[in-house]
Amino acid sequence: MSAARRAPATAGKNAASFSKKLEKLGIRSRFDLVLHLPMRYEDETALTAVDRAPPGVPVQVEAGIVRAEVAYRPRRQLVVHAMAGDSALALRFFNFYPSQLKLFERAIAEGKRVRAFGEIRLGRGGAEMTHPRYRIVNPGEPLPEALTPVYPAAAGIAQPMLRSAVLDALKAEPIEDSLPPGMRKRYALQDFAFAVRFLHTPPPGIDPAELIERTHPAWQRVKFDELLAQQLSMRMHYLARRSRSAPLLPGSGPLLKKFLGALPFRLTRAQQRCLAEIAADIAQPHPMQRLLQGDVGSGKTILAALAALAAVDAGWQAAVMAPTEILSEQHFRKFSEWLAPLGVRIVWLHGGLGKKDRRAALEALSTEKVGVVIGTHALFQEGVDFARLALAVVDEQHRFGVQQRLALRKKADGGGIVPHQLMMSATPIPRTLSMSYYADLDVSVIDELPPGRTPVKTRLISNVRRREVLERIREACAAGEQAYWVCPLIEESETLDLQTALDTYAELQAEFTGLEVGLLHGRLPPIDKASVMQAFKENRLQLLVCTTVIEVGVDVPNASLMVIEHAERFGLAQLHQLRGRVGRGHRESDCVLLYASPLSQMARARLKAIYESADGFEIARADLSLRGPGEYLGERQSGAPLLRFADLEKDEPMIAVVREAAGRMLAEFPDEARAHVERWLGSRRDLARV
Repeated sequence: MSAARRAPATAGKNAASFSKKLEKLGIRSRFDLVLHLPMRYEDETALTAVDRAPPGVPVQVEAGIVRAEVAYRPRRQLVVHAMAGDSALALRFFNFYPSQLKLFERAIAEGKRVRAFGEIRLGRGGAEMTHPRYRIVNPGEPLPEALTPVYPAAAGIAQPMLRSAVLDALKAEPIEDSLPPGMRKRYALQDFAFAVRFLHTPPPGIDPAELIERTHPAWQRVKFDELLAQQLSMRMHYLARRSRSAPLLPGSGPLLKKFLGALPFRLTRAQQRCLAEIAADIAQPHPMQRLLQGDVGSGKTILAALAALAAVDAGWQAAVMAPTEILSEQHFRKFSEWLAPLGVRIVWLHGGLGKKDRRAALEALSTEKVGVVIGTHALFQEGVDFARLALAVVDEQHRFGVQQRLALRKKADGGGIVPHQLMMSATPIPRTLSMSYYADLDVSVIDELPPGRTPVKTRLISNVRRREVLERIREACAAGEQAYWVCPLIEESETLDLQTALDTYAELQAEFTGLEVGLLHGRLPPIDKASVMQAFKENRLQLLVCTTVIEVGVDVPNASLMVIEHAERFGLAQLHQLRGRVGRGHRESDCVLLYASPLSQMARARLKAIYESADGFEIARADLSLRGPGEYLGERQSGAPLLRFADLEKDEPMIAVVREAAGRMLAEFPDEARAHVERWLGSRRDLARV
């Protein structure tokens, strides 16, 4: 492709500067301009009389300019006095350039008129528009024949510049259809070129609701193509992984059989189903890429341990990576309790290891003396080498980026062998996300809790009733129970007026002189974190003041009460995870959400959702609805860019159809499928999940 083809159609000495500004919008080619579709439209195809303008609705009027002046009431402004028929109209500009005054004065001299688009309001001097969009026109100049598109823009890019660039691209760029005619007919889709041109220049008379709600057939075609590109990209990566080689882990070795036979509890039906799916995957000669999701306390860790034991049984190694040291220590204790009696050597790589112990652990890991290694990001750092890595387990996978997971996978032995990967998440993924952003993964769901888990009662309490909460803490600890008090910050913040963990710790120590109060936060040295958590587990501490460092991986069955300070500041997923730290024993448990008024609309919606439901999937759906997929996914690198045109909730029925279309297109039209992905994703394909 030539440089001229790549560059957006601009001319003059500012072309390079304009191109750089367009790059901020992700526009690097003429075809990117073709796909830069309007976010809304304005109707400039008709004129409205000043005295008939509906309140609060932008309209277009045409008027003759009477005079233009710079006024100082109450501050400097450009006022253009005009007459539209028998109605006077003032156009006010508080931020203006001297050239604008000269433009209007010249227009008066030349007998020209002004067309202004904006909201008409009644001021002290009569009808007026403030900072309208305007154009100087000749008398009798025809009106536009299409609605005026309003595009997503960036600083320094005016709408007229964007419209001109888009129209130039539409004229110069051949818009070929990437879908075969048979597929267009099968799914009742408009021609792509027609749909795109229609959306850039919709004719008057179109139902505006169809454009605003994006239900018009032209929008449906664009959304179908966008979703199809995402699905095709995911499936291509899935097929590419299936072509690689992985160790065979049959899952029928003596250690696994012995462990299953000695389990003191029965796996739930959901656990058994998920275990069977994992076992079937790791027994194949291609790498597993499975996401195991289940609510807090559903029993994911035991399945990870069983998969790790299958690797050890087959003469290979397993690695378990967790996002926090507390969670990695929890895994180390659990795995040691379960697997060490079978003779499996387990190593925990963490920041508290001395140089001598760390050197010994790394040496054992590289010489097959270790069956399972557990740690945090340290697992993929330089100097950590595995003798025979067959399985990589990534817990709370959404907290790790693509490159981090890839770095762990690359720790495997050479020779073209790729380890199996099991990703786990206690943040359930809504069905629409699972069908789109996780379409290249096999998904197992533990959809039931083990017996004996006590439901947690959630209570919303205003901060003005703080004294009642303190008394509830006193009663619970006096009855032999333990409690968490979660704070959002560690130290004083200049921008957020929040109760800090350090202040709260001091306050609660003074309040509960007869109780042992501990403090846990992310800045404590690893050895101190471990010491505090061990004291809490052994009930040597009755009340633990902490930050969200205890969000995952903390299991203290005797803790039956949690207070979350400034709950309105936490996300839904965080609140649900934190709440899951209580109710792990047989006592009735409470989670108190302590909030400060006034609440924003978003905060009120979050607290309402967490109060009304304990179902992680329902909470995840509400979270997605409140935040949208971009914010919901956070900084996680997905297999495709976030959707620009399709809406995961509104277009859920289309997603199911597109999934079927993607499979058909890959099977019947592989060349067209690759071209379609290139059109929509281009250079962004390298973000695909690995």
